[in-house]
Amino acid sequence: MDSETLSNAVLITKASGEQEAFDVNKLRNSLHKAGAKEDTIEEIVSDINAWVFSGVSTGMIYTRAYKLFRQKTGHGALRYKLKMAMYSMGPSGHPFEQFIGELFKLQNYQVEVAKVLEGTAITHEMDVIATKGKEQNLMECKYSRDQGKHVSIQVPLYVYSRVNDIVEKQMQDISFADVKFIPWVVTNTRFTPDSIAYSRSKGICLLGWDYPKDNALKNLIERERLYPVTILSHLGKQEQQKLMDAGIVTCSQLTQAPGKLADIGLSHNKQRLVNKELESLSSLK
Repeated sequence: MDSETLSNAVLITKASGEQEAFDVNKLRNSLHKAGAKEDTIEEIVSDINAWVFSGVSTGMIYTRAYKLFRQKTGHGALRYKLKMAMYSMGPSGHPFEQFIGELFKLQNYQVEVAKVLEGTAITHEMDVIATKGKEQNLMECKYSRDQGKHVSIQVPLYVYSRVNDIVEKQMQDISFADVKFIPWVVTNTRFTPDSIAYSRSKGICLLGWDYPKDNALKNLIERERLYPVTILSHLGKQEQQKLMDAGIVTCSQLTQAPGKLADIGLSHNKQRLVNKELESLSSLK
């Protein structure tokens, strides 16, 4: 029995607490999607296969793989860090809302973040409103720092109710007569089966880390090459937070406002290192 077959018998612990057999092909595919070359992938896979043990968490596997990837390629490993970077945008959900707004701007939507709208019964704050032509998308963003957390059925239930209240009010204005309103739930985590089933039935669009297939949040981020500032390894957590507090949530925004690095107190040498990372990300294909 070869090493890869043996590794598949090792039970690893997912963020949800569930256990599953270690699948070396998932590791290989994740490295490939992050742009690793074949020789680098095989070296990392070989190391992980020799090291992995029953009960090890997926987080520990990721940390070891990322460390090896970075040692071998430097800035080339940045994209592999994306998933964890998205879980580091807290503690509040506002930076994530801003990030989603920036993502939809790149798709030619007019975007408003944290907008208060009148409903027939009460007022509602929508996290993101993305408008294009006669289509208006009303989005509830659910950010979590916990990889094991899933968006439950309660969220699409209340989103559907809130959007209906807003639409009922908007329809009283003749200027909205031809507008199609679409409710959304957006998360950096995943959805429960009930959430998905209910949303399909009610016409609620869902966007999660890996949902829907091939057009999930991770796919959109890669397609638009829009990366959160939390992906930058030469920025500490406090420095990342200062940028997000200043409304700089993406690397693209930071590139367009280089003075912000000095504003948050970075030394000239550290600014140089961060700028190199930004250049590396901008050159990824």
